[in-house]
Amino acid sequence: MASAQQPASSGSDGQRYANYDERKRKRMESNRESARRSRMRKQQHLEELMSELTQLQNQNTIWSQRIDAVGKNYHTVEAENNVLRAQIAELTERLDSLNSLTRFWADANGLAVDIPEIPDALLEPWQLPCPIQPITASADMLQF
Repeated sequence: MASAQQPASSGSDGQRYANYDERKRKRMESNRESARRSRMRKQQHLEELMSELTQLQNQNTIWSQRIDAVGKNYHTVEAENNVLRAQIAELTERLDSLNSLTRFWADANGLAVDIPEIPDALLEPWQLPCPIQPITASADMLQF
């Protein structure tokens, strides 16, 4: 009887090992498929990041160009302002000289001449008293 039970038990062990091998094979196949899907997701994520990187680099280039253009415009306007300030100083000096000559001529001829002084506000227009008005701007103003 022991010999009859042994083949039955080895058949049962064989079936158990076959089931174990089949589960192991299915698990390995499932793991391979899961790893493949994971690699695909990783590759897709990498492609999305590379696309975003390219887009951000392009935007960075555009903004750098805009900043450079604004800087050049600033320097141009600053140079123009310096020229205008020099012209104001020269014209003020010339006006003072003409006023002085006019006073001298008036005094020499016995005439009373009222020559108003140049208001400081005209020499410094940023200090002119003016009503507070909102400054309106739009994004279109910054287009180059």
